[in-house]
Amino acid sequence: MINRNGETAKIKKRIFVGLLSASVLLIFGMVLSGIFIYYNRFGSWYRYLLLFIITLLSLFILMVSIGLAGVVMTLLHVKSFFGLEGLMNASLNMLFPLVLTLGKILNIPKDVIKSSYIEVNNKLLQSRCYNLKPENILILAPHCLQKWDCPYKITADASNCRHCGRCDIDKLLMISKNYGVNLAVVTGGTLARKKVIDTKPKAIIAIACERDLTEGILDTNPLPVMGILNIRPEGPCKNTQVDLAKVTEAIDFFMKGRSYHN
Repeated sequence: MINRNGETAKIKKRIFVGLLSASVLLIFGMVLSGIFIYYNRFGSWYRYLLLFIITLLSLFILMVSIGLAGVVMTLLHVKSFFGLEGLMNASLNMLFPLVLTLGKILNIPKDVIKSSYIEVNNKLLQSRCYNLKPENILILAPHCLQKWDCPYKITADASNCRHCGRCDIDKLLMISKNYGVNLAVVTGGTLARKKVIDTKPKAIIAIACERDLTEGILDTNPLPVMGILNIRPEGPCKNTQVDLAKVTEAIDFFMKGRSYHN
């Protein structure tokens, strides 16, 4: 990957990590405000209630701070820190709504934040080692990869594709067959969740837009999901494409532990 793309990926990751850090500082500020009120405003049983809230927030800050430290160390060193994975995942999940709120206040587009989150998620996955069998890997592809005027329905069964070569579904089927991994073409989150339940994969390679990828990663946590953003030359949800090299790299990563460049 050329250096310019690498620098762009770094910037993307910094956006989400920066907003995560700001979220922790915001909660810390709330705790300090609570302590001030505790000693200067309230009396009687209100102080005990406030003390209880302050204690809970303090424990929460401690937990997410450790998780955030684990995320930063992993991103810097590209290696997994044993015992911190759970806290890291919990911190990302719990702070995500607050990160979006801060981004809105700072006029950072949602898609930029979600794209940054996907970069962080993929980088954290890279720090771990996988050696999965192909049948334990599921590729989830959106139906918008199919040409909009194609008469053949492939969401029920992707093999119904006629291999005309007009869209990337044909190539994904070839990749699926060559590697022996599962492929499902879905219309949305509900069907995607059903495919995950039915297939019971140990890892997922998901192709989608920022919104659907983010929701999918959060919904299936702690199941590892490598997110690949689709390409939208004609706008969202119509005749989209995918970087097939990234798909094969992700399969190699989960099967053989080879490096993956998102």
